[in-house]
Amino acid sequence: MPIKIPDNLPATAILEQENIFVIKESRAYEQDIRPLKILLLNLMPNKIVTETQLLRLLSNTPIQVEVDFLYTSSYTPTNTGADHLIKFYEKFESIKDRKYDGMIITGAPVEKMEFEEVDYWAELCEIMEWSKSNVYSTLHICWGAQAGLYYHYNIPKQYLDKKQFGVYPHEIVESVPNKLFTGFDDVFYVPHSRHTENRLSDIEQAPELHVLAKSDIAGPFALSDKAGRRIFLTGHAEYDPNSLKDEYDRDVNLGMDIHIPDNYYKDNDPEQKPVVLWRSTANLLFFNWLNYYVYQETPYNLEVLAKDTKGTSSKQ
Repeated sequence: MPIKIPDNLPATAILEQENIFVIKESRAYEQDIRPLKILLLNLMPNKIVTETQLLRLLSNTPIQVEVDFLYTSSYTPTNTGADHLIKFYEKFESIKDRKYDGMIITGAPVEKMEFEEVDYWAELCEIMEWSKSNVYSTLHICWGAQAGLYYHYNIPKQYLDKKQFGVYPHEIVESVPNKLFTGFDDVFYVPHSRHTENRLSDIEQAPELHVLAKSDIAGPFALSDKAGRRIFLTGHAEYDPNSLKDEYDRDVNLGMDIHIPDNYYKDNDPEQKPVVLWRSTANLLFFNWLNYYVYQETPYNLEVLAKDTKGTSSKQ
């Protein structure tokens, strides 16, 4: 089934070239279907790249998905044109009276800053608090996961001696029953690109959280509260084949001390083509979230959405 997105969104042409069924907003109004309503809070600088990556994965579902795009009013991005934001994105004031089946909070290139130093931190806290009574299940990615863990559970981020940069093997935590990794192989790969981490010793101080999957190299990868209404991913399963390459080339050109991404290039040679080890992982991961944590759990009438009261919400 199709993913419903605004008419003329730049991602449309890319997705259609990949044989992904995209239904334009104007056509979707003609169908008598209750679609899943998903809100994408895009904190990345190049919003078009990130929205294309995530729309590609959200399309992998048997029902219609309707996506709204959100950006923060307290910070104006410089890598995305104002015309794109005006045409396709909304600010929190415009959507705060709505209800959503699911929400995605992306990463952001601010991890070396303290949370409270980020220009839009207060606004993000307001949005995360709002999500507790207006969104059924929220998926947090990379820095978005760190921000959510800090806000809801007071779990700090810790600085790494060396950037976690590459594609790493992960395993499911078998002692914790979960549906997010239904159908996964015993070992699966996910890209990571970060200077900070959430340590297991800190996570264990929040008994309402479960670690669902982890890596011996990259640490905890997927965490969830017991109800599945808050899910945190520390890596970037949504990355394109060249995402790590683009980051590596950028840092090399800037003269930064950056190592070759682990387990990424053939023969560890940056002159070779990257080897994609995570495509099936990404598709199945987002399918499982939409199916098991959103579609099968959210009420048909979103106006009766119950408030999620778990979490400290102390970091405003």
